[in-house]
Amino acid sequence: MIALTLAEIAAATSGRLELGATDAAPETVVDGAVTTDSREVGTGDVFVAKRGEFDDGHNFAAAAAEQGAALLIVERPLDLPVPQVVVADSVDALGDLASEVVRRVRALGRLRIVGVTGSNGKTTTKNLLRTVLEQVGPTVAARASFNNEVGAPITMLELTEQTQFLVAEMGASGVGHIARLVRLARPDVGIVLKVGLAHAGEFGGIEQTVRAKSEMVTDLLETDVAVLNADDPRVVPMAALTRARVTWFGMADSADVRAVDVVSHARGTEFTVIVPGGESARVRFSVLGEHHVMNALAAIAASRELGVPLAEIVRGLEQVTLAERWRMQVLGGRDGITIINDAYNASPDSMAAALKTLAQVKAPGTRTVAVLGEMSELGEFSGEEHDRIGLLAVRLGISQLVVVGRGARRLHISAINEGSWDGESAFVETDEEAFELVTGSIRPGDTVLVKSSNAAGLRHLGDRLGEWFS
Repeated sequence: MIALTLAEIAAATSGRLELGATDAAPETVVDGAVTTDSREVGTGDVFVAKRGEFDDGHNFAAAAAEQGAALLIVERPLDLPVPQVVVADSVDALGDLASEVVRRVRALGRLRIVGVTGSNGKTTTKNLLRTVLEQVGPTVAARASFNNEVGAPITMLELTEQTQFLVAEMGASGVGHIARLVRLARPDVGIVLKVGLAHAGEFGGIEQTVRAKSEMVTDLLETDVAVLNADDPRVVPMAALTRARVTWFGMADSADVRAVDVVSHARGTEFTVIVPGGESARVRFSVLGEHHVMNALAAIAASRELGVPLAEIVRGLEQVTLAERWRMQVLGGRDGITIINDAYNASPDSMAAALKTLAQVKAPGTRTVAVLGEMSELGEFSGEEHDRIGLLAVRLGISQLVVVGRGARRLHISAINEGSWDGESAFVETDEEAFELVTGSIRPGDTVLVKSSNAAGLRHLGDRLGEWFS
């Protein structure tokens, strides 16, 4: 975090500064990291005591103090020998502090902010942008999927006076969540990747999902840029909701930044990108999966709007070998066996894309195995979407289907009910059963996809299979 006095932090958070018996004064400067996790606190850091569904951060404030916290942001005074700012709501205070830091760094005149949202691909696109923009200047981007009302402000608080680019991943589980994050750090460039059924159960339907994602662009100014997916019929109408200039990306001929001659293989994906003015370049993209080309196109469009030459953008993209751990992560290798661990998250769109990739990358004469778990948070769409994925696996000719957990059982039933299939589907209750089944039946040269929502936990099964066949 940039250097601020205790008094300035209290003012930014509308809090009351409590110095108690400490030697600190209102003018004491704090410039450490800000965290809500007491285990991450180091000397000089700020600990925000956040109340959660199951834990109360105030219970861990003593540990934070022992580890050298310079300041506690709390909702009630604590009997600890550390300066404290007492606020009405610690999460609101975290956001207010982040907003103040962004404001101050913006005032220096060099900071540009990119906001990224969408039902799928946020983290991948954020990572691609970080790699490209780091070639140009100091860049801050979220760790992992820090994209909610806590994670996004913590990322913003990593800004320094030297930061040139902030890439803010902005997620939501309801209407108003993205708008809140946009207010904290209004993007110069706002990206909407795709609107699908991911979290549709939480949102209350696809219409509400569209409304929530459109919050990325509704408050942009005329001087800003909205980077929109030309191939998504739910994203295209957002152009009418923004004052910003629109740049389109996609496969469609109408897109400003588009990909042609896409080739997928086991080492990644190659494509030619064409940008306004007719300039083009061949991209040898090591991230597995044709669906990640769309994320790359979004990153290219945004980077060009920030003034990065196409050659530098391509050089950055080609440095990326993994979108993120547990996202199309290639493991294994023994006896020609490939494990693709893509079990960090799953929506109907990403599940379908992963299965299509599995079918595309297998070598002639070898088998494909899909180990699939539940797609969570789909609400009323859950049954029919699991049915659809089961049928897709059959129609793609996946050699072996292993369905894990009761939440995904309809996927298994739909697959075995498809009479034209000459493959087989197996249903198991647990990861352990799945591990035993796969390791007992796999053959040299097989390609295995492990895919589920985060809650289903199959990412650890994917890691275990990758280690077993390494």
